[in-house]
Order: sequence, then C-alpha cells, then structure tokens
Amino acid sequence: MLSAFRRSLDTWPVRVFFGLMVVAFVVWGAGDVVRQIGQSTWLAKVGGRTIEPAQFNAVFERDLALAEQRLPQGQNVTAALRRQVANAALDQVIAQAALSAELRRLRIAVPDTAVRQTVFAMPAFQGAGGQFDRGKLNAVLQSNGLTEPRFLGMISGQIAQQQLVGALVAGVAPPALLVNKVFAFEGERRSARMVEATFAAAPAPPLPSEAALRRWYANHPWRYRSPEYRKIKLVVLTPQALAKTMTATEAELRTYYDQHKAAFVQPERRSLQVLVLHDAAKATALAAQWRGSPGAPAADWTAMQAAAKAAGGTAVTLDTTTAAGIPDPALAKAAFAAPAESVPPPVRTALGWDVLRVTAIQAGAARSFAQVRGELEQKVLADRAAQKIYDVAQKIDDILGTGAGLGKLPGNDGLVGMTGTLDAAGITPEGGPAPIPGPPALAKAIAAAAFTTQPGEPPAQLVEVPAPNGGASSYYALTVEKVIPAAPKPFATVRTEVATAWEQAALQKEAERTAAGVLARLDQGETLAAAAGSLPVTTTPLVGRAAPVAGMPAALQRVLFSLKPHEPTMVQTAGGFVVAVPDQIVPPDPKQDAAAYAALRATLGRSIAGDVANEFAAALRARAHPEIDHTVFDSFVNAGQ
Repeated sequence: MLSAFRRSLDTWPVRVFFGLMVVAFVVWGAGDVVRQIGQSTWLAKVGGRTIEPAQFNAVFERDLALAEQRLPQGQNVTAALRRQVANAALDQVIAQAALSAELRRLRIAVPDTAVRQTVFAMPAFQGAGGQFDRGKLNAVLQSNGLTEPRFLGMISGQIAQQQLVGALVAGVAPPALLVNKVFAFEGERRSARMVEATFAAAPAPPLPSEAALRRWYANHPWRYRSPEYRKIKLVVLTPQALAKTMTATEAELRTYYDQHKAAFVQPERRSLQVLVLHDAAKATALAAQWRGSPGAPAADWTAMQAAAKAAGGTAVTLDTTTAAGIPDPALAKAAFAAPAESVPPPVRTALGWDVLRVTAIQAGAARSFAQVRGELEQKVLADRAAQKIYDVAQKIDDILGTGAGLGKLPGNDGLVGMTGTLDAAGITPEGGPAPIPGPPALAKAIAAAAFTTQPGEPPAQLVEVPAPNGGASSYYALTVEKVIPAAPKPFATVRTEVATAWEQAALQKEAERTAAGVLARLDQGETLAAAAGSLPVTTTPLVGRAAPVAGMPAALQRVLFSLKPHEPTMVQTAGGFVVAVPDQIVPPDPKQDAAAYAALRATLGRSIAGDVANEFAAALRARAHPEIDHTVFDSFVNAGQ
C-alpha cells in the first residue's frame, strides 16, 4: 500500500492535489498573518523607536489613579477627564522618549559607579547605621514588579537626564533688572491718611410712608420671595437606627470587654532619673552618693549628672512613662517596683549598670465591666449594625425593585419613615433644618435628591451615602409628593423686613453723600483735614500688597498700590465709606534685606530654569516628529467607558 502511494507521488493528478492543499493553507491557515500585515502594535514612534502600549499604560494608569483620588467624594472619572489624563500621559512618555533619543545622539553615558553610589545613597534602601541593605532593595523591586537590571537602567537614565538638563540650565540667572523690578513691586509698603463716613454715624432718616415702603417692596422683589419647596415622603436606614432594633447578650458584652480590656485600663506611669554606667563598682558608689547617709546628705540631680559624666557614664530622664515605654525589661521591672523618691540598688541592663530614682508616680486606673457596660453595649450593637446594614439594604432593594413603593416596606428593620417639606438647602418653611436622622452628609444628599427627582416617581432602590470617616454607610429612598413653586411673600408678612431694609439703605445713602462731598473738595485742591470737616482724620499703618494689617481697611488696601502720590480715592467698607489719600510710600532696600533679595533671585532663577527646560523638551519633541497611532490610543481612552 505504502509503496503504491509513493509511486503515485510522481503522477500529475497527485501533484495538482498537493498544490491545491498548499494554496488552501496559505489562504486560510495563514490568513491571520496576512491580515495583520500593515496593522501596528505600537502606540507612538519617536526618533525611530517605538513606544509600546504597556509603557504608556503604566504612566496612564498611575496618573488616572491620582486624578481619581483628587475628585470630590461621590464623583466618578468622566470620559473627558479620562481623555485629559491620557493626553497628558502620552505627552509625558513622548517627551521622555525624545529626551532619551537626544541622550543617545550626544552619547551621554553614566558610569556604573555613579549608578551604584546613587542607589546606595537612597534612604529607602538603607538599613541600621545608614548602610545599604540589599534585602530592602529586593523587597522594593519585587513589590513594584521590577528586575534589578531594569531598575538600574531607570536610575542610569535619570542620572543622564539630570546631567543634560543640569548642564543646560547651569548658567541660567535672572536679569538684575527683573529681580529689582519684582523686588520693588513685592516689597513696597504704603500707608494712607483717611476719613470714614460710617452708616452708624449717619443721621436717622424720617419715618417712611406706606407708599415708600411698598415702592421699596416692589423694586426689590428678589429679597422677598419664598424658595421652591418640595414635600417628600422618605425612608432612612442608618447604622444608629438599625442598632436600636438589636440587643446584646451579657456574654457578648463580657467577651468584647475581655478583648478590648486595654481600652478601659489606664496603666501606671512613672517619671525617672537614670544614670547609665559601664562599671558595677562605680554604679554602686554613685547609688550610695545619691541616697546619702547620716554623715553625708543625698546629692541632687545636677550633682549626680556631673558625677556620672566624670565616671564615664551618661544621665537621662524619662517623664511619665509606662513600663512598656522603658526599652530594657530589667530597668522597667526595677523602676516600677521602687517606691517614690527612692534609689534602689544598681540594675544590670543591656547597656551596663543603671542607677535610678523614681521622682513621680501616676497611679493607674481600670474601669470595671459594670462601669462601662452601657458603653460596651453601644459599641457591640454599632459593630453588629455596621456588619448587617448592607444585607438589610439588599432586602429593601428587593422589595422596591418590585415597584411596591415606600408604603410596602417593613417597619422592623431599622427603617425610619417620615414626610416633610424642605427647600434645596434642606430648610423647612419654618426656617429650621429638616429633622432628618443620621449624619449631615445624609441630609445634604436627601435635599439634593428631592430637587432632582420627578414628582410621583417611585424609588427603584435605596441610595447609599458613604460615611465621611469611612464607617458604615447610610441609605435612603424618597418620593416627591408635591412641588411648591417659589412665590413672592405677601407685603403684610414682610413689612417689618422692608422697613428695616429701607432704613439701612437710607443710612447708606447718607454716608455715601457725606464721603462723596469730602472727595469732591479734595478734587478741588483742599487738604484732607480741611475737606473732612468734623470727621476725624486717621493714618493707617504701613502695609504691603497682600498681608492684611489691623487699621487698614481691606477694600482700601486693594486699591492703595494703584494710586499715584496724593491721588484721592473712595471705597466702600462693611460699615461705611472711606476717603483716603496715599501718605508714605516706602520702597524696599535690597541692602537692608539681603536675605529676601537673595531668596527672590533664587526663586526667579528656578522659574526661568524650569521654563528653559520645558522649552528644550518641547523643541526635542518637535524635532523628533512623533507619530501616534490614534486607534491604539483611543482604545485606552475608551476602555473605561
């Protein structure tokens, strides 16, 4: 059979058959390879080298995580933010690739010794005594998924970049003219002479007529409107309410007490004076000197410190420490066994021989189970409620998901039901906050939801409100029963408010008229003292452009540095109107404040150096003519949508 088959291989029919098989393999079996021709797997090309997707993804995911951390609580990453972060990450890796290409072009190399010295000097890799610890290096590399050659390559690249950029900006210095201008601008101080026409000093206006009050009411309708209110039906599930439905057994409370006994025990604390010596005989002699004898009074601490130093030892104090806070167990045992103001025999420790004196004792205290029973019950039930609240919320969600509405919810699972009327700020028509149980974040979320929910729309599930401190969440569901539109308040109900506002406006107008008169006389060439008339003239302290100073109205400080010498101005303050004229103008002297001048020069130098480095990076990027595969890039941007 086989021999017959081999003979047939040389015939034309068989040759045609195998030719067809080869064609089929090329077309179908190798079709994937054919179709991939012309399709790229790289994300970008810079300087003839490719940036792979994995390289970009590492930077993108890191920056995206940082951006998400900076978002306000409850907000998620949007598509726009994701694309913004992706664009920044792409610019970063392209700039890095362009800089690496420039390093290769300039043939900047980093010696192995420089890399080794840099790694050995990193605090993260140093052990006891400041020595390099290879174990710490291996642990860091393993936790970050790095091999040692790759890590050393990264360090080498960073050093090379620092060499290049450092050489580029080494000679950068801000021009003296720029430093002097900025120093003069920031350091200039000014004072002013001013008079103030206050609202309180203005003469009281005559009583307004009814027509005047109604005219004021009609001209200021936005002041006298009630906001939109919404009447809601609400259920709230909080850990505190759920805990009230539970009970704790005596055994559970005692178990919790035993497991957390340290929280109810205040240990004894002692203050010590300790002499540390290396010789037992010297320690014994100093202990005797410290105790004293009938013929020789006891030495004080100052004398004992000097004696310990002379004997080659040291002296230390330990204030209000616990036994656990003393590093040597033998010293701790002796210290907490000795009476107050006593000097026990020297103690052998790991450092030598210690002589101690107890200077103060704070007795410990322990609260018994009976004393803390109520506190224990609250903690146990709070812990149990925090563990159970999610399951209860799931149960409520199952009921709401059927369309049953709030009226069909059970009343024995810690749910608190209520109805009420509130505005968008959570304030009731009576003027107080809506009495919603739970944390403030829950009440805020409910008020916001009440004004985004369509009237009559039944809740499909509970809404979770995370606790700000990371504890157990709270939940709510609501229905808007009625919308009460914003409406003008009747004149009769706000007449007193209208009269008060009218009077305040009249006083303000009178104060403004007085101040404007002073300003007009100044414009006519009169001095401030003459123009002020009976108003007192005061002089403000010298101030800079930013820092507020007592005696200088903030509104005046904001415009003072834009005034020419002797140019008057008028500004409104919280209590009236101020008319002022610049008094002293004191420019800064670089010689008298050389440190501030040098600091400004250094700051400007760093800023200019940063600008130069950024322009250099932008030039390298432009020269590299980066190519970007937007299909691959968009796959990263759209992956989270």
